[in-house]
Amino acid sequence: MGDYLIVVRRPDDPEAKILSAELAQLARSKGLVVSDLNGRAWLGVKGPNAPRTLAVGPWTLVGDVFNRRQPVLPTRADDPDDYERKLFARFWGRYVGVRFGAQSQLASVLRDPSGALECVAWAHEGLTIVASDAPDWLVEKLQPPWRINVDRLSQALLDPFLSSGPLLLDGPIAVAPGTVQPLPLSIPARSLWHPADVAHRSLGPPPSLEDAAASIRAAIDEAVAGLASVSGPVAAEVSGGLDSSLVASSLTRSPSIDVSLWLNAYGATPEADERAYVAALGEGLGIVPTCVPHRTGAMTEAWLERTSQGLRPGLNALDRPHDMDWAARLHDVGATALMSGKGGDSILLQSSTSDVFTDLWLARGWRALFAPDVPRLAAENEISVWSMIREARRHGREGQRLPVRDEGILVPHQQPVAHPWLADCDGFGPAKTLQIAGVLDSVSRHGPSMLTETVDVRHPMCAQPVIEACLAIPTPLLTFGGRDRGLARYAFRDRLPRAIIERRSKGDMTRIYAMMILDNLAVLRPWLLDGRLAALGVLDRSAADQLLTRESLIWRGAYSTIIVAAAFEGWVRAWERRLKPPD
Repeated sequence: MGDYLIVVRRPDDPEAKILSAELAQLARSKGLVVSDLNGRAWLGVKGPNAPRTLAVGPWTLVGDVFNRRQPVLPTRADDPDDYERKLFARFWGRYVGVRFGAQSQLASVLRDPSGALECVAWAHEGLTIVASDAPDWLVEKLQPPWRINVDRLSQALLDPFLSSGPLLLDGPIAVAPGTVQPLPLSIPARSLWHPADVAHRSLGPPPSLEDAAASIRAAIDEAVAGLASVSGPVAAEVSGGLDSSLVASSLTRSPSIDVSLWLNAYGATPEADERAYVAALGEGLGIVPTCVPHRTGAMTEAWLERTSQGLRPGLNALDRPHDMDWAARLHDVGATALMSGKGGDSILLQSSTSDVFTDLWLARGWRALFAPDVPRLAAENEISVWSMIREARRHGREGQRLPVRDEGILVPHQQPVAHPWLADCDGFGPAKTLQIAGVLDSVSRHGPSMLTETVDVRHPMCAQPVIEACLAIPTPLLTFGGRDRGLARYAFRDRLPRAIIERRSKGDMTRIYAMMILDNLAVLRPWLLDGRLAALGVLDRSAADQLLTRESLIWRGAYSTIIVAAAFEGWVRAWERRLKPPD
């Protein structure tokens, strides 16, 4: 969605008053719509789908806010944050909140649990600023004394789950999803919503299959209907996979939602071409998808730096030619928003591996062997039940191990720091822990790209109703039938064609993106070998030199690590340029 900027000035500070007025005028000149929040605070917003405001008790919520259909309100006695906890339970959406206190001063900031709208705050010369971004014009005007934190930069490159964690800059602070940040900003934030708290419900007696299916179906319908109801004509992505098909099925059930374009992009390799499944979906739902080739193009250094202009490295902006192509197509049909199925893999549990059996083993011990899905789970993973038992027992000795990026070209960090959401997962098995980690991935999917600059990209699978419904269900039930996303398949079996529900394969763009890297090595090699990550000691230049050849990449792979490093390199270059003192 669009961006926002909130500026609050200190009372009885003439210089802060002047600076606030200058910023407001500058914001208007950059296309923001500016309005007063009170006598000492103003809000600037900009599209697509510029954030709106809603007063809820003492809070002003900025963004899209929806009422929960069946809220479960907390009942903690003598809880000083009772109102805010109930706010998170009664509403969902893509929003941040501000609460003002004495003399119209900012008292607290909050961010919705899904983290769909970025929230960063900092103090500057009598001003407190809360924003979704720090554009060039704002940084140039304020010239804040920020610095890149190389230690956090190194950690975030190695740990994929830190992409939505603390900022890689010293100065501003990121308000985490589901937290309340008091003012002044030196006061620690209070975490009021935590995915592990929701996931603890999965450790109790499991619901029936029908009840679990109904909860997932209702959550997806609620998220799709809410996000599709936001102003503006919508288009929908139909990849041919299960997740976008679930979204499409919910969209077609609401007669008030008019989808102007059902869009599919197919790749040049067999596994990236899902048009047969898209056709089956179209026939089953009575829709007419438009299938277009996945657009590719040559990389340039300007493109790579352009992907990472925001407060975080632009990991969502690396498919630039595709984004620009879709932005143009949506513009041609008048669509201002795109409904996506991204995020479903993580939260619906696409990873139907032996880790699911380990979760069951930790909950039931030897009784896990009597679960009906155990033989099917073993068959799906092409291992024996005894091998799954061995892995489950090993997990009890070794504990949790989450994936990290390839350390072949990245310098290992001496003291890795886990994301706070993953710090208290010892009570869960590996499959549920990975699902909780997937919520972090959901937060990062809301990041900016070339497409989001012109179109409001909406992710119902990353919305709070879906996140909470899935976290509360045990992983063996989520993989009903020993299948990836088995419960979702069961829940939507009467809505979707059998070709989608029973599909065993999965669309794969890996070779497409691998070719993108191989075809652009002439740009990527100097970009990384002579870049700032190598100079800062974050990237092993010698190892990268050996890896960044066509022969080595075809043999070893590591494509994702390379493209992520390229995005981080662009981010470092962009922010070093921004923070460079004026001549």
